[in-house]
Amino acid sequence: MRSRERPVSAVPAAVRLMLAAALALQIGWHAWWPDLRAEARLLAPAPGVSTLRIAALGDEAALAKLLMLRLQAYDHQPGISIPFMDLDYDRVAGWLDAIIDLDPRADAPLLAAARLYGSVPDPGRQRTMFELVHRRFLEDPGRRWPWLAHAAVIAKHRLADPALALRYARAVTEHATGPSVPAWVRDMSALIAAETGELETARVIIGGLLHSGRVRDPREIRFLGARLAEIEARPAGRSARLGTGREHRAGD
Repeated sequence: MRSRERPVSAVPAAVRLMLAAALALQIGWHAWWPDLRAEARLLAPAPGVSTLRIAALGDEAALAKLLMLRLQAYDHQPGISIPFMDLDYDRVAGWLDAIIDLDPRADAPLLAAARLYGSVPDPGRQRTMFELVHRRFLEDPGRRWPWLAHAAVIAKHRLADPALALRYARAVTEHATGPSVPAWVRDMSALIAAETGELETARVIIGGLLHSGRVRDPREIRFLGARLAEIEARPAGRSARLGTGREHRAGD
């Protein structure tokens, strides 16, 4: 059977005009619509902690965890990946502060500040994170010393800023006094001071530790005593490079 087809001329003129207009509208729409390109959304400022507490509905620790996950995932947005270097670190610090205020027992914010955001190869951004770690460390030294100890090591070896490293290390030595704090944490400020030529500072720190009664381990007492004797035996103006238990030969 042959199909019966009607010619185009049989279509009413109004319908043909509507089809033509629809085609023209579609072409014009695609020509006008901009290309869809992924663009990074800026990190918004952190809201006030009072606002966050209201939003937490009584479960501030849970909200703190959710906010931490959201902040850590912010570098991965739909269709784009944002390097940490491109984030606004003042706003990152604001969010970390807010999360700590919500849940002071959380370790993730200072861990991220010291090891994640503080690892970017940008001294300014690293200092922003380390200053946050130092400031919040002073609120709970017994729990937060690992992150400031890490900041001290990075300040010495990557930032090449011995004064900053010694400042952080002394804060750890002076404030992290709990029984769970390892010996090397107590001793690190003295070692950093000696390694950077601050012999008088190292002498004062070691002497203070030995006379404070905080050091009870005989091995640590012997170690610190040997370091103190080595410092006092060195001529004025000469720097010392102290080991981690290895005695130096006279005249080295």
